[in-house]
Amino acid sequence: MSSKQLTAEEKKYNKWIVILSIVIPIAVAALFGVNLRKLGFDVQPLRFLPPIYAIINGLTAIVLLIAVWAIKNKKRTLHERLMKLAILFSILFLLMYIAYHMTSDSTKYGGEGTIRYIYYFILITHIVLSIVVIPFVLITYVRAITNNFERHKKIAKMTFPLWLYVAITGVVVYLMISPYYI
Repeated sequence: MSSKQLTAEEKKYNKWIVILSIVIPIAVAALFGVNLRKLGFDVQPLRFLPPIYAIINGLTAIVLLIAVWAIKNKKRTLHERLMKLAILFSILFLLMYIAYHMTSDSTKYGGEGTIRYIYYFILITHIVLSIVVIPFVLITYVRAITNNFERHKKIAKMTFPLWLYVAITGVVVYLMISPYYI
């Protein structure tokens, strides 16, 4: 494939990357503020979801670590499959997170003192980086599927730690707030 075709193909994907990188955070923020029960819908709160999506975040972190090991050991097919699984886990997390917040009241963190500041630091960095990582993941993936492996490797070195941080802090946030769930 020539570099012109590759550029055209990447440009095609880049439009979707921009759209998804904007639409996903806006949709999540908008849906986060929608509580179906308060709107009169007879839905049960999905209180069972937070530990499930915390587990999915933990699994995402493990899959990312194994995927890095796989590519460093020249197991490209395994790496590809694991990265697709990590993306699938992230999508599942997002859907469950939205479903939970559309059916349940937000839980307030009840910790006091220094631990409260630590919690909010972790939460805020988790939220901000979960938005920032979206285009990184998408660009990294597109560079792989368009066989632009040199550029893929360059951005993957930035994407991996961001995504890993988001996955791990998702678990930490859950563990810190779980005693305060109703």
